[in-house]
Amino acid sequence: MLVSVDTLRSDRLPAYGYSGVETPALDRLRGDSILFERAWAPAPLTLPSHVSALTGLLPPGHGVRDNMGYRFDAAAMPYLPRWLKEAGYRTGAAVSAFVLRGTSGLDAGFDFYDDRITFRSWTDLGSVQRPGGETLARAVEWMRGVAGEPFFLFFHIYEPHTPHEPPEPFRSRYDSPYDGEVAAADAIVGELLAELEALGVYDRAVVILTSDHGEGLNDHGDYEHGPLLYREIIQVPLLLKLPAGERGGTTVERAAELVDLFPTVAALLGKAPPEGLDGDSLLAPSAPDAGDAVRAVYSETFFPRLHFGWSELASLVDYPWHLIDGPDPELYDLANDPGERVNLLERERRTAARLKKALDGYDRAFRPAAEVDPETRRRLAALGYVGGGTSASGSAEGPLPDPKARLGSLALMRRAFEHALAGEHRQAAAAFREVIAAEPGMVDAWEQLGQALLQTGDVAGAVEAYERAVELSGGAPHVALSAAAAYLRMGRLEEAQAHAELALETHELARDLLAQIALRRGRVEEAARRAEEAVAARGARLGPLLTLAEVRLRQGRFEEAVELGREAEREFGERADREALRGLYFTRGRAFAGLGEAEEAERAFEAEIELSPNELAPYTHLAYLHALAGDGRRAGATLRRMVETNPSPTAYAEAARALEAMGDPRSAAAVLAEARRRWPGSPELSGPGR
Repeated sequence: MLVSVDTLRSDRLPAYGYSGVETPALDRLRGDSILFERAWAPAPLTLPSHVSALTGLLPPGHGVRDNMGYRFDAAAMPYLPRWLKEAGYRTGAAVSAFVLRGTSGLDAGFDFYDDRITFRSWTDLGSVQRPGGETLARAVEWMRGVAGEPFFLFFHIYEPHTPHEPPEPFRSRYDSPYDGEVAAADAIVGELLAELEALGVYDRAVVILTSDHGEGLNDHGDYEHGPLLYREIIQVPLLLKLPAGERGGTTVERAAELVDLFPTVAALLGKAPPEGLDGDSLLAPSAPDAGDAVRAVYSETFFPRLHFGWSELASLVDYPWHLIDGPDPELYDLANDPGERVNLLERERRTAARLKKALDGYDRAFRPAAEVDPETRRRLAALGYVGGGTSASGSAEGPLPDPKARLGSLALMRRAFEHALAGEHRQAAAAFREVIAAEPGMVDAWEQLGQALLQTGDVAGAVEAYERAVELSGGAPHVALSAAAAYLRMGRLEEAQAHAELALETHELARDLLAQIALRRGRVEEAARRAEEAVAARGARLGPLLTLAEVRLRQGRFEEAVELGREAEREFGERADREALRGLYFTRGRAFAGLGEAEEAERAFEAEIELSPNELAPYTHLAYLHALAGDGRRAGATLRRMVETNPSPTAYAEAARALEAMGDPRSAAAVLAEARRRWPGSPELSGPGR
């Protein structure tokens, strides 16, 4: 069993000497396990580090350099789940973060892969998560069905990743929210281990507990992780429990890496691991004259380049030395300066040169997420994104800034996100513009500016921001997808499709968008195929279900449209973000109308109006429903409610058109006259009623 506690710093655990938090479950596991004192992650990012743990390959070997845009090709790599499945093991996984979704490529080789994670608006994809208790419930359910057979479980929880919001009683118990989440994670792990005992498999099980990376907590100016490679970011806990608790309570000082997990499992099974792995068995004896830690450990981050337009960094730990290589290199003595406060680069030039030479032996070439094949480059060229001079696409002129010199911009970004999360979209847009003024190459700021402008109704401005983000990112799929959605909203369907296709190979949500584009073009069968593909790959996202319901409506398959809406509603449950259901009741209302069930249709349109009061179509459809029933009074009242809720020329023009279509030109003229008094000269009011 592999247990991964995301973002867990080793130096914030009692097992590693910290006294600020209580972790009874991990303490007990430590007593049954070998503790590796100096274990290291290959990257400060969730997806690349987990891919390394499951393949035994460093990021240059498996090619996943970021949480987004890089799809893991399991078929071309050694992969522990597939290897164990071929050896006769049942394989299961339950994960708590969107970036570990199965469609990233991770589900290959698993019999069971649970990644049903709730989506919420205005949340960075790296922070889309579900509570560990929910993940535990799914893992336990699966384990109970396979406990009589050899099985492998990959269990991942996102506590203590940001946002640090520990549940009670841990929230009240700890001043540090991070420590509170560590304690909450410990409780979840404790329940998992208790279930192993209840199933009678704990004693004979191999349990590996680790993390993908640590957390900055402002030790070097960054509260979170991604841009930097200091010790608190890349040193992780590592506990290895052997059957019957063999060597339990012992400590290993020599360096260990996440890439060691695959060869360790192979050694425990008495099998040779695949050739070419970057790791070694954690149980392999050291050479007699090697000392405790002669192994150099590589880590990297392309996050600052891909997202902010800053330089990538790489590091090598050859204990006690730690070299961080970038525009402004640093060298630290971890034995005497574990907090990495004194840069010894000038004093220890010979050591720095030796480590730099070793570091240069790794493949550190930058490969943009989108530019993995000539076809993608051709598509970017067709869209006018060639020669943009962008940092993220690798064509920037001159050196890129060192991340540690630009950390002040991260505080500005956090403030902008706070406005966005609070629904203060105009303030968010202003704050993102402030970030861009300081960091014009920051992809994330341009993308989020586009989102903020979209929320304010400035679709044209949003498209401009997204276009700049696409250019800066070199066509990163998730950015191209955002641009495609904005183009669709503007009705620029060719550009929407071209941008969505940039994301098709690496982002499953592109299929849903392509289905919507096909619907707008009237290509219903193409839309059906795309929507069915999107539903098959949707995870817990409700959008593809709603799109397929719309397709079925267009096909005249009204009962299926209604049932898809009900399925979405059942899955929605108690989610806090009701925006996920926008459009559901409108589709349902039209389906019921098609079935001749007027009362159900009316209830559905009213539900959509309550959920989306600024959308005009539900009002007009409800008004038509009343008119068809011969109730002109209620039809007029519904249209009056529409213009009072949305006092704009567009709403009045739509009301006038509806009244004319209902055969009431007199009321249409009255509505139009009222609107022209309020907005004289409005071009939107020049057509209806003439």
